[in-house]
Amino acid sequence: MWSWRRPEPTTVDVPDCLRTKLRGWTQQASRAGACAVLQGTADQDGSSPRLASDSRPVSGTTLVQVSNHVTLSLPEEDYPRVNLVQSDLGLKVGGSSPNGLAHDRCRGGERRRKEGKQTVGALLQQAPWRHVVSGRALRFRRSADFQLFVSSVLNVNSNSHSGADIQLHAQKLAKQLKCDTVISEISTGKETVDFTIDRELLTKTVLQQVFEDGPKYGLKSELLSELPKGRVLVDFSSPNIAKKFHVGHLRSTIIGNFIGNLKEALGHHVTRINYLGDWGMQFGLLGAGFQRFGSEEKLKSNPLQHLFEVYTQVNKASEGEESIRNQAQDFFRKLEAHEEEAMSLWRHFRDISIEEYTKMYKRLGVRFDEHSGESFYHEKSQEVLKLLDTKGLLRKTKEGKGVVCLSEKEDPVLVMRSDGTSLYLTRDLAAAIDRMDKYNPNAMIYVTDKSQASHFQQVFQILKLLGYEWTERCQHMPFGKIQGMKTRKGEVVFLEDVLDEACSMVLEKSASTKVIKEVDNRLETAERIGLAALIIQDFKGHLSSDYQFSWDRVLQSQGDTGVFLQYTHARLYSLEEQYGAVDRVTHINAACLQDPQAISLIQHLLRYDEILYHSSQDLQPKHIVNYLLKLSHLAGAAHKKLLVRDSLPELAEARLCLFQAARSVLASGMKLLGIIPVNKM
Repeated sequence: MWSWRRPEPTTVDVPDCLRTKLRGWTQQASRAGACAVLQGTADQDGSSPRLASDSRPVSGTTLVQVSNHVTLSLPEEDYPRVNLVQSDLGLKVGGSSPNGLAHDRCRGGERRRKEGKQTVGALLQQAPWRHVVSGRALRFRRSADFQLFVSSVLNVNSNSHSGADIQLHAQKLAKQLKCDTVISEISTGKETVDFTIDRELLTKTVLQQVFEDGPKYGLKSELLSELPKGRVLVDFSSPNIAKKFHVGHLRSTIIGNFIGNLKEALGHHVTRINYLGDWGMQFGLLGAGFQRFGSEEKLKSNPLQHLFEVYTQVNKASEGEESIRNQAQDFFRKLEAHEEEAMSLWRHFRDISIEEYTKMYKRLGVRFDEHSGESFYHEKSQEVLKLLDTKGLLRKTKEGKGVVCLSEKEDPVLVMRSDGTSLYLTRDLAAAIDRMDKYNPNAMIYVTDKSQASHFQQVFQILKLLGYEWTERCQHMPFGKIQGMKTRKGEVVFLEDVLDEACSMVLEKSASTKVIKEVDNRLETAERIGLAALIIQDFKGHLSSDYQFSWDRVLQSQGDTGVFLQYTHARLYSLEEQYGAVDRVTHINAACLQDPQAISLIQHLLRYDEILYHSSQDLQPKHIVNYLLKLSHLAGAAHKKLLVRDSLPELAEARLCLFQAARSVLASGMKLLGIIPVNKM
């Protein structure tokens, strides 16, 4: 929303490719007295406006070059300070209003502030050509890329100034500023100072940066390069052994993979850990069940399916037979005592589970550096219990159970059974301590569903009580649940069913529309398209939100889906295959890329590092997803209008260069999300 406030001095990043040019301009402006610049533009074809270059704007405070920031301001004796910053949704303009009130206006009519509801992006759509900030308008016109409304930055109440006075101020400021290679024109409008950027320079510098950096484009910008680097540990997926990969583990797996990809791309050393559920009373039940219902032959032919069937049988039988429950307790006691017969069977279950999971991870394009598990911390959890006792934190109940009191207002947390054995929480404490000793990561991220938020809060609180200052580096990344995920046969239980269904439906759709025609490996292509569809559907919203699953929506080829991203990538790749790839930008004539569709695409490419920055701060993939979807729509619009076939060689090569740059950024973003781009569909 637009709001007035008395701001602190602010600096705002500008794109790398324009920073050098802007530095020269700010030096000129500094000598001249300078002014703040508001950024905004409209589509050349007269359609709804968007932020100029869809990029970070230049802000107004003091006229200096600070680190990787460029900052502009007005002479303070004549004008109040003005801030201009951009969030992922739009701009926020700050300044000193005469009465200090904060309010919003649109089309001249006041809009009451709705916290979290009204954004500049929304206002831009609602009022295509005029916005009012505390009674002062900020217009977006085709003739200028940036506009400063002088009345909005006067040091006194603008109501005391006539239109003629304001116009004189505008003319005075315009004369103080000089054009250079970045700003091609500075003029005055009605009570405004108007700026026009050299779009050929913008085009050339952006394309050159994309080609020079390749897959690292955006990641090398000063905005990201100055972020601290370190060691990051990501704990994700974590299925229970001796069970088929449940669909409930899909989100943890793809979210953790994204976080690992993003952190690695940003220069961190990432350790990916799969913390398997491989210990506990359920394995006593499974061991007892296999001794009664198990078959070595079935275990070899379809291991996880057979173990699942055995567990289902013994679990049902235990409800009516106390002897089975006693056998299960006895088997788990043998595991705790590390008796070889029980341990041998348990290791067999664990090994074949990991072998089967590896096949599933390969389908998902996911890898791990370490397969850990609760069993690794069975003995070390006893050390944690001793430490809790030594520090006076462990208390015994009348039943002999061990608890820890976090606060007077909260119920005690159970950390030990009455027989002295550990619990899931105790083993998590031991694992956290062990990982910090072994890896000493700067951040340790746990990716699980939001129902475990309370569990991790308790883990972190107990670690703090134990005196571990590094607890601040631990982070729980919660996610919501998928609702309504079904195959055509009914409810989904296993992830394998979901992936098979996605692949099958992609093949059916392509067969009916003749989309896949000359693809060498149709099954592999269909699998990649299906996985892209599942990932984009999952990543479009905030990760903590539940969402309703729909196959029809997921597999649409024209909507905002993973299928659409894959189609766009294949379409752009086909241009390179048909006309040849461009290997350098230096000889490209930027004047050939001044069509509205080309400029829109260039402006969007300019923002990529900013999008990566947003995701680096909150670990939400939605920023990248929304960026890539818009990139695909802009590329599609440009593909329709900016034809390569039958164009003059110079024009065709320039357009190929643009499309190749768009495909390169699209592919990089997709890979960060865990999607392998396809070249043919």
